[in-house]
Amino acid sequence: MATKEKKAPKTNWEIKDRVYYLQGDSKPIVFTVPAMHNNKRSLLWFDEEKGYQRELRYATNQPSVFVDEQEGPATMEHIIFRNGSLFVPKEKQALQKLLSLYHPYLNKLYYEFDSVQEATDDLEYIEYELQALNLAAQMEIDQAEAILRVEYGSKVNKMTSREIKRDLILFAKRNPGLMIELANDENVEIRNFGIKAVEAGILKLAQDQRTFNWASNGRKVMTVPFDENPYSALAAFFKTDDGIEIYQNIEKRLK
Repeated sequence: MATKEKKAPKTNWEIKDRVYYLQGDSKPIVFTVPAMHNNKRSLLWFDEEKGYQRELRYATNQPSVFVDEQEGPATMEHIIFRNGSLFVPKEKQALQKLLSLYHPYLNKLYYEFDSVQEATDDLEYIEYELQALNLAAQMEIDQAEAILRVEYGSKVNKMTSREIKRDLILFAKRNPGLMIELANDENVEIRNFGIKAVEAGILKLAQDQRTFNWASNGRKVMTVPFDENPYSALAAFFKTDDGIEIYQNIEKRLK
């Protein structure tokens, strides 16, 4: 007599149709996942209650996917994804449980579509996008320019205020995560200030990008630490006691 099948890892198992999709962007016309354990492909599941690995095998005439619970001849069948997906009706409970609970390729080569989780993820992204759009809509033009400079570089100098606001909103919609990160980065505006100082001919960045000098007399302002972005280093320098005086000096000249 076969032993009782071990309780599934998911206690809220629901009888329903299920759909599985291959991970990634590649959608081969036909892709087969292992349906039974062999020397080339391991298909085992560790049973914590029993304390050992149990061999798995999908057979259309068996109610269990555990070999030690199957009786009599096993009618084998391939598990085939076509064009990147596999629909399994609710009548095929053994196959569903193999794919959803026990298969070692789950969430590695394929995943089960979860409409509730999908809706939750979509909602979270929409809320994230709205947060970024609100930040963009309410942002002062100087900060907006600083953020866009990360994307556009010196092109921002030729843009009108309305173009900057428009492109910032488009940027927030396209990449809300980066928009929020940059909006909360206090160094973005200071880096932009440093770039404007160089573009205005107040400061000069050496060709090797290792030092900033006064453009008027060539006197050194600061040395860029090794392997650092020069404008990030300049922004950090502006926060020091010596740097604040230079910042204020440049600020007067930029007005």
